[in-house]
Amino acid sequence: MKFTLSWLKDYLQTDADLPAVLEAMTMAGLEVEHVDDPAEKLADFSIAKVTAADQHPDADKLRVCTVDTKDGTKQIVCGAPNARAGMTAVYAGLGTYIPGLDFSLDKKPRKIRGVESFGMMCSAKELELGEDHDGILDLADDFEVGQPAAEALGLNDPVIDFEVTPNRPDWLGVIGIARDLSAAGVGGFADTASPKVQGDYPCPIDIKIEAPDACPIFAGRLIRGVKNGPSPDWLQARLKAIGINPKNMLVDVTNYISFDRARPLHVYDAEKLQGAVVARLGVPGERFEALDGEIYEPSADMCVIADDSGAIGFGGVMGGESTGVTDDTTDVFIESAWFDPLRTARTGRTTGILSDARYRFERGVDPQSCVDGLERATRLILDACGGEPSDVFVAGDAPGAQAPIDFKPKDMARLTGVDLSAQRMKDILATLGFETPKSATLTDEIWKIQAPSFRRDMAQSADIVEELIRIEGFEALPADSLPRSEGPAKLVTTPLQNRVRIARRVMASRGFLEAVTWSFMSKDKAALFVGGANALHSGLFVDNPIASDLDYMRPSILANLAEAAQRNADHGAGEVRLFEAGPVYRGDGPKEQVSMVSALVRPKPARHWAGALKPYDAFAAKADAFALLEALGQPVDRFQIGEIDADYWHPGRSATLRMGPKNIVARFGELHPATLKALDVEGPIVAFELDLGALPTPKAKGGKTKPKLNKADLTPIVRDFAFETVDETPAGEIARLAGAADKALITGARVFDVY
Repeated sequence: MKFTLSWLKDYLQTDADLPAVLEAMTMAGLEVEHVDDPAEKLADFSIAKVTAADQHPDADKLRVCTVDTKDGTKQIVCGAPNARAGMTAVYAGLGTYIPGLDFSLDKKPRKIRGVESFGMMCSAKELELGEDHDGILDLADDFEVGQPAAEALGLNDPVIDFEVTPNRPDWLGVIGIARDLSAAGVGGFADTASPKVQGDYPCPIDIKIEAPDACPIFAGRLIRGVKNGPSPDWLQARLKAIGINPKNMLVDVTNYISFDRARPLHVYDAEKLQGAVVARLGVPGERFEALDGEIYEPSADMCVIADDSGAIGFGGVMGGESTGVTDDTTDVFIESAWFDPLRTARTGRTTGILSDARYRFERGVDPQSCVDGLERATRLILDACGGEPSDVFVAGDAPGAQAPIDFKPKDMARLTGVDLSAQRMKDILATLGFETPKSATLTDEIWKIQAPSFRRDMAQSADIVEELIRIEGFEALPADSLPRSEGPAKLVTTPLQNRVRIARRVMASRGFLEAVTWSFMSKDKAALFVGGANALHSGLFVDNPIASDLDYMRPSILANLAEAAQRNADHGAGEVRLFEAGPVYRGDGPKEQVSMVSALVRPKPARHWAGALKPYDAFAAKADAFALLEALGQPVDRFQIGEIDADYWHPGRSATLRMGPKNIVARFGELHPATLKALDVEGPIVAFELDLGALPTPKAKGGKTKPKLNKADLTPIVRDFAFETVDETPAGEIARLAGAADKALITGARVFDVY
């Protein structure tokens, strides 16, 4: 939302300067994003008068001008064809930065064809005021030498741009901003009610409402005999300042009132209307051309404005080309209606139309502003274009007032810690447009407060508290520290959080880069990691996904990491090492969200003169997994290596880590080539994934531990044993049983060879 400082002062009686206004806006919750102050940009430019302009002795197209400036009488060499004695121009002294040329004048006089020049006189383009660069600005003679150029050119009106929160549609009008700043103590609020314009005849255009849920109220008025043309200079200047190109008075007045009062309007060329103007729902099959030049087909849930010819516009979104006004329009019909915000938003999203009217209606326009906006537009049109107005025709009724809000005075201190008197709270609410009981006191249990029609975001006692503290000032909030026990603060974490923190440090130390990927993926990719589409869990589909390919909660982190690795490789990365510690989802129950540490490597050993290094393989992944387990306080000899149990792993180059036959703690090895192909990832990809929740909790200190051998009494002995087994016997199972034969004397057992 943009507006100028002078525009704001139409409704705010204040002598506050720009910094004071910006500070008050910020403290009142109006987040200022940018301020464009043309006076600041033109601060070094001033008015000068040319007293003489003689031909340059050595150049036909140059003149040597004698100029009265704020720095005294200066000699300036000028190449503009319109340079003449007696003209008033804009002067730039030595060292001045010229914005239109993006360079600064020399700080010393410059010789041009042998004649010294002390500064320059500027064109419109050099000051970024237009595209005219054929001559210097030739101003009226009533400006004084040395007067700031911004003041003389009427460019001393700063433009303020701020962020409007979705719950404050009243801030989409300058009058709403002024009301809040007045409540904040910046000045007095000057709510100038629109003067009523007496109609000369009944409105001849009938208005009908066939869809009151979509358009409950529709006000209109005909003005005959208008002379359309350019809008007044003051109106054009305001529209240009906020980035709107003026077109003609009839169009400009609707844009102006939309920003001035947050009241969108629409104008029709009355001679192009056929029969009554009707607010109804769309009829399948009908089409119309909108003002943006596109053809649209309204659906049955869209509000359209129609006449006997069919749809002529979308209600609250955009009008149609067939009834649009032109410079030749003489009879204009003005529409001022209220449209349902949700229906307007759906229509805008479906059609893709972006308009100022849609932006306001979908957030909620004041339903009581229909006639006021119509009266204000009528007065502006009559003053600029003349004409004869009809009576105002109002069809339907505005939505009813909101129910009074039950405000509990004690909530103010309870929720904010700030004590306000009853009168102070009444005064704040009154300046914001709320109606409070005159006899209300702090001892009352409840105040019945009526919110204004333009504040339909107010619903409960806490909303009133928010308004009070916002205007009173957030700096009034107490700054008391919460009590705590003596001594330094202690970091309180859960065992699982500790494991995640340790895992991040270990993986980073082993050369992996941490990634944070989506907790979603497409259902097609998820099926690769759960055993097929039929195994997808119905409770993990996302009803309203942020993107069509993120419609399922991820059952594994590896898919997202693999795609991230491929994106890195596509951009020329060599060996990619990524890991992520985060949740995966095996079901929709609270215990089916599992914390995993997943890591993968896309091997690409660097070339070396001594030969290629050994690529990262399943055994390297196993080593990284074991290093992580050791750091987590999990002795690796308690885990058994078993066959892989998931289809997305390579069956001959992957395995599981188990604690018993059913408790699978980790998987490691290569991902299946078919899985990688489905993900559009080039292999091989070597990875591991560790279920942090499946690890046993370490025993508390002082518990029963394995006795340590006294090396001073016993000499370590290594023995090799050979066993003949069937092919189905896992080698890890043999090592586990061998190590368990005597836990007091055997410190470890491992397989070192296969016959």
